[in-house]
Amino acid sequence: MNVCQFLRDHGVRFETLPHREAYDAQRLAQAVHVPGKMVAKTVLLRANHRYGYLVAVVPATKKIDLEQLSRALGGCQLELASEDEICEHCPDCEPGVLPPFGSQYAMQTVVDESLADQEEIVFEGNTHDEAIRMRFEDFKHLEEPLIIPFTKD
Repeated sequence: MNVCQFLRDHGVRFETLPHREAYDAQRLAQAVHVPGKMVAKTVLLRANHRYGYLVAVVPATKKIDLEQLSRALGGCQLELASEDEICEHCPDCEPGVLPPFGSQYAMQTVVDESLADQEEIVFEGNTHDEAIRMRFEDFKHLEEPLIIPFTKD
């Protein structure tokens, strides 16, 4: 999936933000000059020993509390997926890049409620040198993620 084309196809307004290569969400925030709480860090999680995968989206300033998320999802076992697994599930992206649209990869998307407080979010598109800025409400309408609290500082 090409993120920009996907957004255009759905009539979503967005801005592309070319920047120097950034390989983590905090560096992305610095590269595009936005607060880390506005940057959507996307993490692939393995559920129940590879039985399934889900896309977790959190602010760059927060960490996922796997126990809290597991409880919220009914007690499933959660682990961070490997970079190889990300490449396997997102072959249309540069290695290590995972857009926050799990639905386009047949996966559930969960968003930490603190990110939902942002008017706009910024996230990696398909590469490490181009970010996307869009309204959170547009993201929410398009993706229909599960929004729950599951992070820690």
